Amino acid sequence: MEKRITGIAVSPGIAIGKVYLFEKKEIEINKCPCKNPEEEKAKLIEARNKTKEQLQKIRENTAKKVSEEKAAIFDAHITLLEDEDLLQEVNDIITDEKVSADYALSKGIEVYRQILSDVQDEYLRERAGDLADIADRWIRNILGETIVELSDIPKNSIIIARDLTPSDTANLNLENTLGFITEIGGRTSHTSIMARSLEIPAVVGIGSIIKDIKDIKTKSDITIILNGNTGGVIIEPSEKSIEECEKLKVEFDKNRALLKEFAHRDAISKDGTKIRVYANIGSPADLGGALKNGADGIGLYRTEFLFMENTDFPTEEEQFKAYKEVVEAMSGHTVTIRTMDIGGDKHLPYLDMPVEENPALGWRALRICLDRQSIIKTQFRALLRASAFGKVKIMLPMIVSLEELRKAKAIFNDCKLELMKENVAFNEALELGIMIETPSVVFKSESFARESDFFSIGTNDLTQYTLAADRGNEKIASICDPYNPSVLIAIKMAIDGAHSSGIIISMCGELAGDLLAVPLLFGLGLDVFSMSAISIPEVKKMIISLDKPECAMLAKRVLSLSTSEEVKAELLRFMEIHERGETISY
Repeated sequence: MEKRITGIAVSPGIAIGKVYLFEKKEIEINKCPCKNPEEEKAKLIEARNKTKEQLQKIRENTAKKVSEEKAAIFDAHITLLEDEDLLQEVNDIITDEKVSADYALSKGIEVYRQILSDVQDEYLRERAGDLADIADRWIRNILGETIVELSDIPKNSIIIARDLTPSDTANLNLENTLGFITEIGGRTSHTSIMARSLEIPAVVGIGSIIKDIKDIKTKSDITIILNGNTGGVIIEPSEKSIEECEKLKVEFDKNRALLKEFAHRDAISKDGTKIRVYANIGSPADLGGALKNGADGIGLYRTEFLFMENTDFPTEEEQFKAYKEVVEAMSGHTVTIRTMDIGGDKHLPYLDMPVEENPALGWRALRICLDRQSIIKTQFRALLRASAFGKVKIMLPMIVSLEELRKAKAIFNDCKLELMKENVAFNEALELGIMIETPSVVFKSESFARESDFFSIGTNDLTQYTLAADRGNEKIASICDPYNPSVLIAIKMAIDGAHSSGIIISMCGELAGDLLAVPLLFGLGLDVFSMSAISIPEVKKMIISLDKPECAMLAKRVLSLSTSEEVKAELLRFMEIHERGETISY
């Protein structure tokens, strides 16, 4: 009898295949006293060398199967593996506590992993999985265990696992793998990103599916259906369900082929309005997806990734190389880089930060940089240098006052003067803009627009601060809704404020990639949409089908509504009528 369950859809597509249960033997780590600490330290180094060899081989395979950009994920893994501070910390634990190498490593790496696990930002939180991947492989090599890989699995397999590490996913046999399902995970984990790059359907965060599979004892080959569009999974589907899913699969594959035609087209609406559709990235490793899906530029490069993966503040040279790599890869297209947004829920092990009652309202982002000016000076210099290699824009997060903006601009101008005196090349016309995340900026958007080169709306934080609802609190998730009329009015005010001074306004929050919101945002006058790369083709397709005057009427109608439910109902009505090719009347 079939069983239906639902998880998080992270990579689109529909697959019907046989279950391949991928379980790793649990690592048994005991705090056993060691007789010879030096022998344990030697084991640690030997296992590290072996782990490095394995990761380098995985990197080579990834570059061949996917892209050089995705293979760069494992450069970050190797860098952390070779981190001398981490090695010293583990060696100190062995010496001080007289414990085995595997125990000391598990304890030492947990400090780094916990810092990332506790952050609210989903992208950065998922980086903890990368650390866990490295630790797992390193510890197994210390213990002399055989590491199970996914390179040899039967044909027509759908992999079921508790979790898949980036290296697991990189080792997939693509000819035999139809898709995968994991019990834990999120949309921004490298594993999910890899699935989208490989264009195989995937569902994560589905709960106790392994137990459900093991409870089926009637046969060894269990059929399963995976819907990466909806997050739906059917275990032992009926003939009727299989027939229905096969029809959906044919339709999806046909639509995906059609969508690829839109990836590299200009998003020009029926009335001739051109909209730029950009990608959000967290590191150079995400460039492959952006380029493949036809990004017109980068609307948000989150530099936290660079800071969070280091054991000290990245140097000017380290930052310059990372920014330059992205800028050159985008070949003259705009790359909008956000300055360090640390604090609140994002912590650095090497930055002494106070314990705060309300960290989301505390010492974070630009506030830290204005207090510790050496941080932002180093970043500004690196960004200015990178601007000599392409079109760079710099974006300041968490602005609440004109005083903050003016202080940041003064530091920025000082950095420009320094580089001029040093005869270092940079683009003197480089634009400095701000994130619209707080109501205080929305209320005075015209004043801020006069002193900014561009705006970018971060809907995640703008929604949180407008509605006084912590976006990371599951108990109030329904309150933190970007379709709340107050949030939409704030977005409209920001757009009007930007246009009053003739500056461009983009949106890099999650709302920009939501198809339901696209006609509304277009009608409100948004200039640039920035989103996860995989959403770009369908958003371009949507914009090409729209008419600006019609969407402006929709926006006017929506702004007159009183509740989130009314807003969503109106947008759904518009979409249904639009899909039928009819004109909506107001």
